[in-house]
Amino acid sequence: ASSKSQPQPAPQESPPRSQPCVHSCRKSTIQPQPNRSHRIPHKRPHPVVGITADVQVFNDRQRHAITSAYTDAVTTAGGIPIILPPVANDIQAHLALCDAFVLTGGDDPVTEPFGNPTHPAAVRVHESRQIYETQLLRELQQSHPNAPVLGVCLGMQMMSLIAEGSLNQHLPDTHTTHADHWDRDHDIIPTTSIMLPGTVHSRHRQAISNPGSLEVLATSPDGLIEAVGDPRRRFYLGVQWHPERTDCAPLGSDLFARLIAAI
Repeated sequence: ASSKSQPQPAPQESPPRSQPCVHSCRKSTIQPQPNRSHRIPHKRPHPVVGITADVQVFNDRQRHAITSAYTDAVTTAGGIPIILPPVANDIQAHLALCDAFVLTGGDDPVTEPFGNPTHPAAVRVHESRQIYETQLLRELQQSHPNAPVLGVCLGMQMMSLIAEGSLNQHLPDTHTTHADHWDRDHDIIPTTSIMLPGTVHSRHRQAISNPGSLEVLATSPDGLIEAVGDPRRRFYLGVQWHPERTDCAPLGSDLFARLIAAI
């Protein structure tokens, strides 16, 4: 998950990235057929995509926030984005409201609930966010398995923890190449035809060490797990990179398009 220091003023949006993908990025040929069995009964002109919000504290006040890159990506893909505050009591209402879900990046999971101590260097995600996303993912698994889900960075790590996986909680302890994953572009290597090769933008200091019941879909040149999924579900994809900030379309904007297409 993305790591940050002591609370700072709200981050400013980065300017549009202009570095082109160095690979021959082509459009994905995967075209999921619609499956709306999880949706609420009435029809809508555009699908609603719930995007999980971070909890940030400034001057002792909490606020819920995401970067507009997520909402822009969903809108471009044809969806209507809504921001989901991490209120566990509202999960059933969120499930009824949304056709698909994006779990965003953030700080580091607290791993005691999953059977491992949290690394001393971890920047812990806010407790209410972890509780909410843990319960949301479990409810999706149990009651709404057809709902499309895209997990980004922290979102991917939470998906793996729910699947009884585990994390490498501090890459500097194990990888001399850890800086290649902190706010930089790097290549990925697909391990299945579901993913395509290309260049992605990453910002993380943790990674999945064991995906649990999920399937590994891509790795990085230094061996980190970069993408996981559940082949038993309609669209359940987690990526360690940030597709909302990735220029290579099949690994960036196309992932949001595939999320919408799977509804």
